[in-house]
Amino acid sequence: MHKYKIAALSTIAVIVIASLTGCSKSTTETQENPAGRSTVAAQSTLIVDESRLDIYYPVELAADLSSYTPNQRKMLSVLIDASKIMDDLFWKQAFGQDKSRFLDNIVDPKVRAFADINYGPWDRLNGDTAFLSGIDEKSKGAQFYPADMSKEEFEAANFDDKQGLYSIVVRDENGNLSTQKYSQVYKSELTAAAKLLEQAATLAEDKSFASYLNMRAKALLTDDYQASDFAWMDMKTNTIDVVIGPIEVYEDQLYGYRAAFESYVLLKDLSWSEKLAKYATYLPELQKGLPVDDAYKAQMPGTDADLNAYDVIYYAGHSNAGSKTIAINLPNDEEVQLQKGTRRLQLKNAMRAKFDFIMLPIAEQLIVEQQRKHVTFDGFFGNTMFHEVAHGLGIKNLLSGEGTVRQALKEHSSALEEGKADILGLYMVRQLLEKGAITEGVLEDYYVTFMAGIFRSIRFGASSAHGKANMVRFNFFNQEGAFKRNEEGLYLVDIEKMGKAIDALSNKILVLQGDGDYAGVSEMVTTMGVIKPDLAADLQKLSDAQIPVDITFKQGKQILGLN
Repeated sequence: MHKYKIAALSTIAVIVIASLTGCSKSTTETQENPAGRSTVAAQSTLIVDESRLDIYYPVELAADLSSYTPNQRKMLSVLIDASKIMDDLFWKQAFGQDKSRFLDNIVDPKVRAFADINYGPWDRLNGDTAFLSGIDEKSKGAQFYPADMSKEEFEAANFDDKQGLYSIVVRDENGNLSTQKYSQVYKSELTAAAKLLEQAATLAEDKSFASYLNMRAKALLTDDYQASDFAWMDMKTNTIDVVIGPIEVYEDQLYGYRAAFESYVLLKDLSWSEKLAKYATYLPELQKGLPVDDAYKAQMPGTDADLNAYDVIYYAGHSNAGSKTIAINLPNDEEVQLQKGTRRLQLKNAMRAKFDFIMLPIAEQLIVEQQRKHVTFDGFFGNTMFHEVAHGLGIKNLLSGEGTVRQALKEHSSALEEGKADILGLYMVRQLLEKGAITEGVLEDYYVTFMAGIFRSIRFGASSAHGKANMVRFNFFNQEGAFKRNEEGLYLVDIEKMGKAIDALSNKILVLQGDGDYAGVSEMVTTMGVIKPDLAADLQKLSDAQIPVDITFKQGKQILGLN
């Protein structure tokens, strides 16, 4: 595999892009999309910083499909076709402009590839800054809200489905705010995707998977996903899986209310999944032991949850934009979580690629030599897995009974939830090692690997929920003395102080969530979600060493040998 080189920061390339009419223009034109938003139609001379173009390491998503039946192989092909529709829908939600029209007008292939990875002209791993000139700042609300809408207007308005997961906010004929359901706005695309899922169901050899596919197809057309979420939770025997639809709310950085389209096509790793199955049974016990007052851990997680390992063969939409997901914890529906728990899917092949090409090189640059042996794949896999498990711990509904944590914390809910999952994941690792449930490695492996992982995730930038969570955690750990930085800029983890810091931060986050303390979370993000000079210098060392920031995929039917 060819490893891209990261160019020097001072290198600037001037890229010429033809306009949609085939003529170069000196000004930026706009056009109106169906939702009434203004989107970029054409640019003339654009300037980009070439050092950003090669921050992704290319990984091929191949798989040995020789053991799969003809029907299963055909079904995989159909699921990829349905996923491509999710990909196009996410472009509309994130950018608003037609993907092909935008990319076809970028002449330079490296710039075009970078725009493809970022689903538009904003660098997702650099705080969503524009990498093409003449581009406005990315809207915090993406394409979910009118471009001219202020937060004050939204909060003062009264209209149906205001906090809806599956609708966009538009202006009616009188200029007032209202909503349109996804099933209406994207009717043609979702109808086509539903038909493909129904076709896949006829090819499915697992009855529970066929039922889920049919229910998910119906959900795309009705905006009612809960029944299919319950069906997805009940599946146990399927070796092929697909996660598809509007799911995560990270793209809505204005309020965190609205879900973005995405898809994963997955192959179950039976041997690894068997090893992981035992951990889900510990959830109720671990919930009871959380380092917080009883009121904040009274909502017991569902026990019908499972842990499984997969190889992912196709990413689409939100899951493929910028940084790549390596583990999944779903469904997000709070009612489903409380009744059934969640499923935690570890994406083993993507995880391995990030460890080999990013985590190990980071450790060489930033971890003291005597602790580098503790940066292990088992530690990385375990920390990632228990991060997802930990989403099921803690609290989903406010102690006051006045709604969900997600609604109360608005745009900060995703970052705080990711912070909670990371920190409670470490709490779980410590508890399970003490119980003898985890037999791979020692506590130091997980703590030092986690420290290297903080540097990896911080590089995702301030626009990423994971990036914000890691900045807060890094500064909190620093404040509590959980690590020391020597004169050479190398980090030494203090195992005892790290444990105390984990408990303290766990308590702080769980209380903020249970109280729905929006002001408290805002203050924490503002004061601690920042990169200070020493850390900035350390991150620059990683760039100077040409360590990729993340991975990107070569994927699709041709890679897999499918028709």
